[in-house]
Amino acid sequence: MPRSLAVLALILTTMLWGFAFVAQKSAMSEMGPLTFIAARYLLGGLAIVPLVLWELRRRKPASLARRDLWQIALIAVAFFLGVWLQQLGLTMTTVTNGGFLTSLYVLFVPILALVALRHSPHPILWACAPMAVVGVYFLNGGRIDGLNAGDLLVIASAVAWAVQVLLIGIVSRSTGLPITISVICFLTTALAAGGGAFLFETPSLAAIGNGWIELLYAGLLSTAVAFTLQAVAQQYVPPANAAIILAAEGLFAAIGGALFLSERLTPIGYAGAAMIFFAIVLVEAVPALQQRRSAA
Repeated sequence: MPRSLAVLALILTTMLWGFAFVAQKSAMSEMGPLTFIAARYLLGGLAIVPLVLWELRRRKPASLARRDLWQIALIAVAFFLGVWLQQLGLTMTTVTNGGFLTSLYVLFVPILALVALRHSPHPILWACAPMAVVGVYFLNGGRIDGLNAGDLLVIASAVAWAVQVLLIGIVSRSTGLPITISVICFLTTALAAGGGAFLFETPSLAAIGNGWIELLYAGLLSTAVAFTLQAVAQQYVPPANAAIILAAEGLFAAIGGALFLSERLTPIGYAGAAMIFFAIVLVEAVPALQQRRSAA
């Protein structure tokens, strides 16, 4: 896949994730967070099982190294923790705080890559990552309410998302099984959340039925399509670059709020959207221009 196409796939991923905030917020009025997570990721996992069977026919799982298996397990655990901690945190904090604090994974990814993998990113990343975070901050109105326990949970989820973003491209590239890895993450999350829902909530088919529209969007588009696109595209885009592109999730969340909830951006919000867009352009254009100049 050409890198330009991979970048477009990541942008589509952020759009699907951003619009999912509307569905996610609406569904919480019908069911608990663990029930929603379980139903969403079970639906998303089952939807792409046929693609997994096709992918497994192309490469035998027995050829995977033990290191690959451990890394897949780590991605699945990080995925569940990211989903659960974020959802739990959003029940205790504002959407503004949740959106801003989740975006901190943009900073965590290059730091983890440097510390854990000894991967030194292009210097432009150290300028673009803070620019994207500040852009998300402005997009949310340039304010953040007092921190509480929910905010700490969302920050913890940002660390988990950073691990997932860092590893998914590397492991997908080494194994050649991006879709299979996605399904393992979905079904692991659905199983863990389902067990928690029966322990701590009162899930019912009636509640799930009342939120079927939100679940269809979140399960099929935001989960099955978006996370699979992420796993495939990140084979061709470095993790730190991908994290900045994925920071546009907040931008599409604001667009979704404007379209479906009649919310409007403030002038500082438009400035934040411009900063996110500028960071994405810089992180992709500067290294490419330098490579062309060196080749010339």
